[in-house]
Amino acid sequence: MSKFWSPKVRELTPYVPGEQPRERLVKLNTNENPYPPAPGVEAVLREFPADHLRRYPDPESRALREALARDFGVEVEQVFVGNGSDEVLALAFQAFFCHDRPLEMPAITYSFYPVYCRLYDVERRALPLDAEWRVDLAAFSPDAGGAIFANPNAPTGHGHGREAIAGLLERITESVVLVDEAYVDFGGESAVPLIERFPNLLVTGTFSKSRSLAGLRLGYAVGSRELIEGLERVKDSFNSYPIDSLASAIGIASLEDREHFDSCREAVITTRDRTRTRLEGLGFRVLPSQSNFLLVHHSEQDAAQLFVGLRERGILVRHFNTEALSGWLRISIGTEDEMDSLVEVLEGLCR
Repeated sequence: MSKFWSPKVRELTPYVPGEQPRERLVKLNTNENPYPPAPGVEAVLREFPADHLRRYPDPESRALREALARDFGVEVEQVFVGNGSDEVLALAFQAFFCHDRPLEMPAITYSFYPVYCRLYDVERRALPLDAEWRVDLAAFSPDAGGAIFANPNAPTGHGHGREAIAGLLERITESVVLVDEAYVDFGGESAVPLIERFPNLLVTGTFSKSRSLAGLRLGYAVGSRELIEGLERVKDSFNSYPIDSLASAIGIASLEDREHFDSCREAVITTRDRTRTRLEGLGFRVLPSQSNFLLVHHSEQDAAQLFVGLRERGILVRHFNTEALSGWLRISIGTEDEMDSLVEVLEGLCR
């Protein structure tokens, strides 16, 4: 540790992202989309005027927000955008959860949430999953300082329907409920239509997964005007120009091609369900998933050894070295050929 670090930095345990290897591997470890972005994205990259880059972008990202508003059927004032949903989440922590009441979240969920709690001195209250590894909505308390969970949850894959979320919001009315929908397009049900009924609901999402733009960094939030204004106040106290002109144009092009979007996500869903059946045939327990990944456990095979064996054979998956998840592997859904390679290797490793 450096003597120049502030005390807060010394205390941090940063989020550890999935490995981005330099060698050529079948990469099934970071939930990236196996298919390319919409063709219009490539057209933007070819035709974007370089001269535009000498000027600052629109600080309000109006055009991108308008495109998102059309897609969700809401007003543009109900939409916020940022550099990936991680940045949007960070701003939301600052805007809504920095007070003296604990923030409740599932004990097993997206591991960036506890990192933000430590960074912003937010007390965290972890709630166990239920017996089926699902987020237990009944466990959230109306007296907490807020609630946050991924829906579908990461890394377990289960998602609650809209009416279940509505039931939670009918109980929690005095603090913000943040529903992180990074994976909702792979079989979940979005809570966005509920924002008209519940002014304390904030829904976040990303272009990284279903729109194949993880390398670009675009995220968003949808909520009541008062919540969006809170995000804007924090953003404008930190970085008034978060979305660059090129990223905005690419995001709009992606949103305009609904046919490509539907085709890619349906392909992922089909491959996911086929892979689940094949893995169960090899003796794996596979949690039901509404996401673009599967969480799997084998009663007779050590997960860490399977991870190593797969990597040695050119396939990279995710193994979480935590007490709760040490016996599990998270497998991102790739192309049909990539998943065939995975199953073929696992057939040999599980003999």
